[in-house]
Amino acid sequence: MPERAPSELTESEEHYRLLDASGHPETSVEHLPFPAPIMGSDSADKSEERRGDKLAAYGALVSMLVFVCVTWFVVFTNNPTSMGWFPVHPLLQSLGLGCFTYGILTLQPTAHPKTKAAGLQRHQKTMLAVGFPCIALGTLAIEIQKFNRGHGHFATWHGIFGLVSVAWLVGQVILGGGSVWFGGAAFGGGMKAKMIWKYHRLSGYVLFPLLLITAHLGGAWSTWVTSHSQPVVRFVGYTVAPIVAILAIYARVRTSKMKFL
Repeated sequence: MPERAPSELTESEEHYRLLDASGHPETSVEHLPFPAPIMGSDSADKSEERRGDKLAAYGALVSMLVFVCVTWFVVFTNNPTSMGWFPVHPLLQSLGLGCFTYGILTLQPTAHPKTKAAGLQRHQKTMLAVGFPCIALGTLAIEIQKFNRGHGHFATWHGIFGLVSVAWLVGQVILGGGSVWFGGAAFGGGMKAKMIWKYHRLSGYVLFPLLLITAHLGGAWSTWVTSHSQPVVRFVGYTVAPIVAILAIYARVRTSKMKFL
């Protein structure tokens, strides 16, 4: 296997090197564990996409658009104002999942320093400014609804998967932010923080299908949705769309660049 040139970084390394998503200008090369790529090198001219990457991106975006639109259509055509806090839950959760999909796509794949930095900024703005708050508020809404109506908490598979997913998501945010903000100081900086960033990425690829499985359980099998929508609508929105999104996201993963040893 040929040795890697000093200016060539793996995808995870280059993301980490460029990443101070908090936008603090005081982060300098002294804080970064990797050498800066040499401008004008051959790696700067390589294509950022493989055959099929663009099609997969469109597939992920369209499938999640279908998922979000189906959810909002079902809610808004069934007198949402009469259901207390409940409508807030599916509306915000679906929007949050749509943001997560875009947030993942914007980092897949990037090969050049400028596109990596821009992709990372979009990733964190989408995830932290919109996606995570939507999931948090949507979860709070359903808990308020259950408390007000005296219903059991986490009494269904949808609820159990939802609890696990949200708890995992909180940890995911902590790992991602802590591994890159202020040079990864929260995790010791340097190579230690870089390794945490790699695990953050791996964890995200496991968490994403778990979130969509949770959405499938709620959309395709919950009592309220099954009694207020047609089977074909549920099948397309909560079975076909999530499967397409997962396959499309996974099709764009660069496994060769996610090195842990």
